[in-house]
Amino acid sequence: MNAPIRFIMLGGFLGAGKTTMIARLAALYQAANKHVCIVTNDQAADLVDTHLLKSYGYDVAEVAGSCFCCNFGGLTDAMESFNQRRRPDVILAEPVGSCTDLVATVALPMMQMLGEQFVISPYAVILKPSHGLKILTGKGKGFSPKAEYIFRKQLEEADILLINRVDEMTPPEIDELEHLLRAQYPDRPTLRVSAKTGANLGQLMTLVESPSARRASVMEVDYDIYAEGEAELGWLNAGATVHSPTPFAMDALLIEIVEQLKNAMTLQLAETAHLKVIGQSGGNTAVVNLVSSDSSSTLSHASELVTQSCEIIVNARVAIDPESLKHSVERVLLQSATAFSASLTINSIRSFRPGRPVPTHRVAAI
Repeated sequence: MNAPIRFIMLGGFLGAGKTTMIARLAALYQAANKHVCIVTNDQAADLVDTHLLKSYGYDVAEVAGSCFCCNFGGLTDAMESFNQRRRPDVILAEPVGSCTDLVATVALPMMQMLGEQFVISPYAVILKPSHGLKILTGKGKGFSPKAEYIFRKQLEEADILLINRVDEMTPPEIDELEHLLRAQYPDRPTLRVSAKTGANLGQLMTLVESPSARRASVMEVDYDIYAEGEAELGWLNAGATVHSPTPFAMDALLIEIVEQLKNAMTLQLAETAHLKVIGQSGGNTAVVNLVSSDSSSTLSHASELVTQSCEIIVNARVAIDPESLKHSVERVLLQSATAFSASLTINSIRSFRPGRPVPTHRVAAI
């Protein structure tokens, strides 16, 4: 009889570093001769994370159109599709970054309905330092109180709290974040990690393979505040083709796009939750990220490619009206292509506000 498949769900707010962390964990499990599959999740199709993880060679399924909690069947169907190709030893799942209540709506229902097929790991949540320090200290504006409610609920339901991006912070900043987490969310492991450098990823692997925490009750969630907090974010996914008669540097083009989008959002006083742009051409991939309005853009995956054409996908999550976000993205894409003496065709673009979360299942009491 086959051993149960290990299911590891890794949460955290938009821009926390979930995709990079999942790629790191997948590599560690592969090095241990485990077959790893990954499920990504988004409110709309055409997710940068899916394309990036596939470019690494992983078997990836995307659950699009709603979060795992509201499309539990989509999640289980995705996992069954892996089984039909090659049974995984480990499934890594990345939920939508604006979702919470995932223990009650995903982890516990899986234990109850599919417990013989899966072993459910403790739920690890990544703290996003750029907004976390503002929110936990109360000294700066991160998001509105309703969006902050989601951020805090994600931390509250965690079995393991991860302070990511320690390579980008000073020791006093890390100490302050850990002190705040231990004071406000006590009685759970806190680990300092870096998805970028791999620092302490071995310890994380040990923690997620420990038995799941026994809970006396599930977390209480006000779904009215939750829904209003999600609806404050404009959500955009777009795909485009860039072509030029003369070669251009794909990495530089993506950096230009993200920097110009950052400037456009700043002028509109719109707080950025996450901007992510991927470029692909001839098997080469580049990714540029922006995780907050006051941070710098990061070339998180360089291609060093000079080309005459590429495909681009933009994922933007910003506290702004979706139509304004759409107009800004369209304008920036065209202006950036022109700056590189290239033409641009927008193949698809969709902007919207997430709808009210309605979980398929919710374990209300233990």
